[in-house]
Formats: sequence, C-alpha cells, structure tokens
Amino acid sequence: MKFNLFRLLPSVLAILTGSLMFFSCVPQHKMLYLQDKHKSEGNLNYANERSFTYLIQPGDNLYIKVVSLDEKTATLFNPLERTTGGGSNVNDQGIYLNSYTVSDEGNIEFPLAGKITVQNLNVEEVKEKIQKILDQYLKETVLIVKLVNFNLTVLGEVRRPGQYKVYQSEINLFEAMAMAGDLTEFANRRQVQIVRQTKTGSEVVEVNLEKADILSSDYFYLKPNDMIYIKPMPIKQFGFAAFPYTLIFSSISTALLLINFFK
Repeated sequence: MKFNLFRLLPSVLAILTGSLMFFSCVPQHKMLYLQDKHKSEGNLNYANERSFTYLIQPGDNLYIKVVSLDEKTATLFNPLERTTGGGSNVNDQGIYLNSYTVSDEGNIEFPLAGKITVQNLNVEEVKEKIQKILDQYLKETVLIVKLVNFNLTVLGEVRRPGQYKVYQSEINLFEAMAMAGDLTEFANRRQVQIVRQTKTGSEVVEVNLEKADILSSDYFYLKPNDMIYIKPMPIKQFGFAAFPYTLIFSSISTALLLINFFK
C-alpha cells in the first residue's frame, strides 16, 4: 500500500499542476482586441462617423482669441492677454480662468457684443457667429475658438487610472486606453462601461473591445467629460496573468526529493 501510494504521487502532482495552469491563468484570447470570428482573407471595413459633433452646453468653457493688426482693440476681446501681459507662458489653469463660461441660459458675455447664445452649437458654428460680430468692429481679423474643458476619466483595470486632459478635437476608445497605459491582464474587455452626461442625467453604455465591430459603434469616439470604467475579470481573485513556472518546478523538485527520501 505504501509503495502504491508513492507511485501515485507523481501522477497526482502532475494533475494538480495541470489543473492549476488551466484554471488560474488568464487565457490569451481574453486579452486580444478587435477579434472577428468571421474574418476572411483581406481587409475588413467598418464605417464610422469621424466628425466631432459635440454641442456646447451650459458649464462649458470656451477659449476665444482675436488676432488683428490693431493690437490695442484686439486686446479688449482677449482677457487672457490682458492678465498675462501678452506673454506666451500660459498654463492650463490660466486658460481656464480666463475663458468664457457658458451660463445656465446657454450664453457667454462677449466684450462690446454682450450676450451671445452658443448652446447647442459646435465650435465651428460658434466661431462663425462671433466672426460676424467682430466684423462690425474690426477688419482683417483671425478668430480662434477652442473648447477648454475636454476631460476624460479612466478607472478600473488600467495601468494608470485617473483624469486626462485632451488637447485635440476628437479621441476614440483605444486612444483613451493608450493614455491610461493600456488595460491590465485582468481587465474584462467584454464589459467596458462608458458613463456619458446627457440633458436628463447620466447614460451608462457597455461596449465590447474584443469584437471588431466596436469600430462602427456610436460610442467608439468619446465626448467631453466621458468616464470609462473597466471591470476586472472574476479570475483576478485567485489567478495570475503569467504562470509562475519557477515556483511550480521548484515545488515539483522538492516533492520528488521528499518522495525519494521516504522511499
């Protein structure tokens, strides 16, 4: 009986090791993006509206700068230059504090022109509207209009969670993941939640980054103040991303030595 027990120990040890490898490791297919089971040879095309159509809402901040040959008159429209003396060393806080805040009624207070309604207009439409007003006071002007408070919040199973500022007109989900250092091995790529502000509250949408058709989703391109939350996989409680071969082989060696010793 004792001899049979020692003969079975290596087999039991091998079975336990195999089970540990099978149940504790994250499968590779769960760490891949843009999978397509029906993919054939050649390229796949996914249509998506790339244009940035965010509409200005109350609480947004607009950076507006007027460039003209008449510097003294143009300074009246540029509060940022009045406070910095025209210097170019301006930080994000300075731009925010000297930007035009959209009121609850959807207006901004613009010098000489008074209240201008900008709610439900995109940045280009706001620029055209203000340009028409400027033409009444200045000739040969160049107008710069940008949205200041374009923030994204990325939480959950990413390497660098936090809030990120975006200095471009549009950004997609994968670009946001790259800013946060990419997803961890335990990230659930099938259940990525996007929390988006709406007129009536907050909207929560769940997208699947494993499927290639995410490229044609209405939520592939993000909007200002979106929050992205990546859930962990259940295996994170007891699993590991990379199998500890050194530990397992050393344990097997120790067990075999003990078996030979007791024999």
